[in-house]
Amino acid sequence: MIRIGLGHDTHRLVDGGPLILGGIEIPHDKHLEGHSDADALMHAITDALLGAANLPDIGQLFPNTDEANRDRPSSDFLKLAYQKVQAEGWELINLDTVIHAHRPKLADLKSLMQIRIAEMLHVSPEEIGIKAKTGEGVGIIGREEAIEVQCVCLLRRK
Repeated sequence: MIRIGLGHDTHRLVDGGPLILGGIEIPHDKHLEGHSDADALMHAITDALLGAANLPDIGQLFPNTDEANRDRPSSDFLKLAYQKVQAEGWELINLDTVIHAHRPKLADLKSLMQIRIAEMLHVSPEEIGIKAKTGEGVGIIGREEAIEVQCVCLLRRK
């Protein structure tokens, strides 16, 4: 048996860096605003995995009303969520993501993100797809007001 999960996240960009995305620190003049470290890529992946396993979403498991989650690394959320997914008898086949960000340019950073995420999920980096789109100057992405991420994942029953 296999299942597909879909995840999405958007965070506002605010002045002052660095930017945390895909579990890595990126030198930048803006960062993502949120209760945790606001790593939108980790959040979208976490929700995709939880959704595929029919588990509660990231907001239910790690609410922004809980002070224990303030400034917490989103990699913690991903690791704990994947443990829950595995406890339900599922394992990751692959995932694919799209990061919508006008700046910074992410082409040279995607492989670092792939490696970091693959390590957390105990898969090969080849199973982690990351694409980046600039928004072509349109909307909240093009105006550099936010970064938005989408993720789809495929799980199989162990």
